[in-house]
Amino acid sequence: MGGGTLQTAAEYSLGLAQGTRDWPSADRRRRAAQVYGVSVERFRKHHEFMVLGQVAEQIVQVAEQYAGREQGQVAEQPLTRAVLPAVHRLLQVRLDRRTVPVTLHVHSVDLLRDIDVVVSPSNTYFALPAPYKSSVSATLRRAGARRDPTGGLVEDAIHDELGEWAARHGTRGRAASPGTVAVTSSGALTAQNVRRIYHVAVAVPRPETNDYEVQPSDITRGVTRVFALMAEESPECDPPLRSVCLPLLGAGRGGLTPLESFAALWAAVEAELARGADWDIHFVVRRHARADLLERLLTTAGEK
Repeated sequence: MGGGTLQTAAEYSLGLAQGTRDWPSADRRRRAAQVYGVSVERFRKHHEFMVLGQVAEQIVQVAEQYAGREQGQVAEQPLTRAVLPAVHRLLQVRLDRRTVPVTLHVHSVDLLRDIDVVVSPSNTYFALPAPYKSSVSATLRRAGARRDPTGGLVEDAIHDELGEWAARHGTRGRAASPGTVAVTSSGALTAQNVRRIYHVAVAVPRPETNDYEVQPSDITRGVTRVFALMAEESPECDPPLRSVCLPLLGAGRGGLTPLESFAALWAAVEAELARGADWDIHFVVRRHARADLLERLLTTAGEK
């Protein structure tokens, strides 16, 4: 990559710098941010995309060179029409004894429709971010708010219900255990046939910072609890709960890579499906690059 700060930041981000392979992802990101002299949040929103984009470009160049050597030359095909990538991908995932359908959505979480339960990441205080922010939990808060015809806020439904849940369970103002799941309605998202929001506490605030610590084991524990709660609630619902949609928990400010997040999610999902559960599984991501990664992982999940 030509050396310099970009290469150094890439080495720290990916754990390739000497002695960093076993560092937590949040520590690697913090060290990479120091290379550019910016905050972790600024690095995550701007520099990290540039760094990883350059890494991806280098990988593509190497792959093209290898393919050219194998084939003698890289065939050039004229572009006859523009093709938009699919935003809903229905995949067939092989488990030990059966094949199960999994739907992969590639769009903002507030565009989901006909999903019984949408999982939302939360910090351990169940404190929602401001609705103007871009995170999954902020987007769901904004989409679930009820408004008048002029757009004025009438009811901050999800925020208010989550506060009531915390008060009922004695967690208002104190941290719940990581992996705890709080249940609210979907507020205005009921118009899109989204029935529940399950808030999973996975992000543990770091004292005296704006950063969070996310452990993959807490994600696995939280998603396992999601399925247990669905099984408890389902008999009381008409129709019963069946579908659940999961974002990549902890892959934003939590500092996990998409691969680390998905591995933690899939550990719980696969265990649930392997025992014969008949849930309708969905995943949602915003970027097609992440969707491509998940598709590759899912379609090879059952291979030995």
